[in-house]
Amino acid sequence: MLEPQDNMEILINSMSNFPTFLLTGIPGLQSVHAWISIPFCCLYVTAISGNAMVLFVIITQQSLHEPMYYFLSLLSAADLGLTVSTMSTTLGIFWFDSSEISLDTCIIQMFFLHGFTFMESGVLVAMAFDRYVAICDPLRYTTILTNSRIIQMCTLVMICTVLLIVPLLLLLKQLSFCRDNVLSHSYCYHPDVLKLACSDTQANSICGLIDLILTIGIDTSCIVLSYLLIIRSVLNITSPEERHKVLSTCVSHIGAVAIFYIPMMSLSLLHRYGHSAPKLVHSTMANIYLLLPPVLNPIIYSVKSKQICKAVFNLLYTKETDD
Repeated sequence: MLEPQDNMEILINSMSNFPTFLLTGIPGLQSVHAWISIPFCCLYVTAISGNAMVLFVIITQQSLHEPMYYFLSLLSAADLGLTVSTMSTTLGIFWFDSSEISLDTCIIQMFFLHGFTFMESGVLVAMAFDRYVAICDPLRYTTILTNSRIIQMCTLVMICTVLLIVPLLLLLKQLSFCRDNVLSHSYCYHPDVLKLACSDTQANSICGLIDLILTIGIDTSCIVLSYLLIIRSVLNITSPEERHKVLSTCVSHIGAVAIFYIPMMSLSLLHRYGHSAPKLVHSTMANIYLLLPPVLNPIIYSVKSKQICKAVFNLLYTKETDD
């Protein structure tokens, strides 16, 4: 519960040119935040170590220098960015009850949070294209997905991300906040900050909708189209065993798509239409959205990819031998 002096401080800050927001941990469980931090720390360690291991293995193992693994390394980099960009504020609340955050710091966090989210979405599209070419046009795979083309695709994703994020966040600087600036999550999330503004947010909402259509809308459509073409190609294969073998190469990517888009879309819909939902539901969905992909993606790809399993085993075995 917020004390009267806390409410007065929020009001004074929000009326100034430098508003301060209060982040929220787990509603109703503030007294046991220290205990709750233990599973969160385990998840953060798993996410960071798993994605760092995938990145290190792909960079150091020459046998993994292929388009599919280049895209996987970018996916791991995006997951690392998502994890690190919110870890400090989340653990700060759990360990030190440090919930205050300024608007400028909030905007910086949102730049990385939403930037890495858009980047991961773009990488998933590139990975869908990789699967499409590998299955539907395997003879031209190496000529289509050359190193230079992969670099161009990655550069395009990053440039588009910056061009979409910067105007969205600059518009926030024009808003005034004159109510209790208590956010729903342990990190700054654009729709969450926007609903606390007391000035006109129509331009912000339109810009946010355009960004959503140009990223998630187009990306999901491209992924669906890729898999429709893949399914059509697979249906032309007469052997059931060969069909199963071909489709099994897509399982990891389908899993990555599901654990990324489902929590993200659920959180977005919750902010738009779930105003009556308990705060605990908002907090739970927000943490699932951030932690599920970084934790599960390395596990999914390590289990399904024999090359990565072999490379990790060789790396660990060599290290033990050296010791």
